[in-house]
Amino acid sequence: MRSSVVLGTGSVLPARTMTNRDFEGVVETSDEWIRQRTGIAERHIADKDETTVSLGEAAARKALDAAGIDAQSIDLIIVATATPDNTFPASAVQIQNRLGIRHGFAFDMQAVCSGFVYAMTTADLYLKSGMAKRALVIGSETFSRLLDWSDRTTCVLFGDGAGAVVLEAQPVADEGEKRGVLVSRLRSDGVHKEKLYVDGGPSTTGTVGHLRMEGREVFKHAVGMITDVIEESFSLSGYDADDIDWFVPHQANRRIIDASAKKLGIAAEKVVVTVDRHGNTSAASIPLALDTAARDGRIKRGDLVLLEAMGGGFTWGACLIRW
Repeated sequence: MRSSVVLGTGSVLPARTMTNRDFEGVVETSDEWIRQRTGIAERHIADKDETTVSLGEAAARKALDAAGIDAQSIDLIIVATATPDNTFPASAVQIQNRLGIRHGFAFDMQAVCSGFVYAMTTADLYLKSGMAKRALVIGSETFSRLLDWSDRTTCVLFGDGAGAVVLEAQPVADEGEKRGVLVSRLRSDGVHKEKLYVDGGPSTTGTVGHLRMEGREVFKHAVGMITDVIEESFSLSGYDADDIDWFVPHQANRRIIDASAKKLGIAAEKVVVTVDRHGNTSAASIPLALDTAARDGRIKRGDLVLLEAMGGGFTWGACLIRW
């Protein structure tokens, strides 16, 4: 029996910070309007020389340093992203090259905001099967490239950044609590595509396109979908909300985060929130929040950590980890 154990985390944000007040000269909005509806105060926006690959590489190097291991011991890289540097090759292969790794395998995973949960689940399966021994799971996004900067309902919500986690396949100990990924649940339902999507692509318009969202519809579905997969995870694992040490949700909207925690019965002081500083960084939001909480000492070895996300498609999922 093998378990996928977290060895280290890392994250990076673009140098440029864009506050709510910076938007007041771009679209008809205000700091108060944005804060009340989203909980966001600022976000980071990538410059021309900052890309999904460069941010992902920097986050990966920090995670490797935190884990205390060499890049050459990595034999699997999965990059969760909806904003790759190129249509192909995969951003994961480019990061693999930048890290000087010439063995193993690397690929991208596209599940939008749920991408990191999907990628963690996929890496866990590869590690448990024996196809890999150590994995880099990266969430990296430059969502600012997809925004319609004249649409105040979407352009104020998103930011750029990257986060990474190093996972290692370890034998399950005969005694004590099992560490690593305990259970994951993934779902999708394409009937909701028109509620959150990008209106372009290579096979349709030949362009990148812009993000389009029916905000009220997304909010209406989010809490119910999120709590369903979490409750299923509790049922499978034998744990419940009282057992959770840290709840690390996708950082899309403070109201969704608060409503989900309340419905699940998770105390507010157990919720890791970074949406106020990062905005919605899609697949990067969970690893950014994980690294923040791990480095400031909140998340410690032995803690039970719950991840959840929902993204365009719709896709959604949850992952329960013993740190």
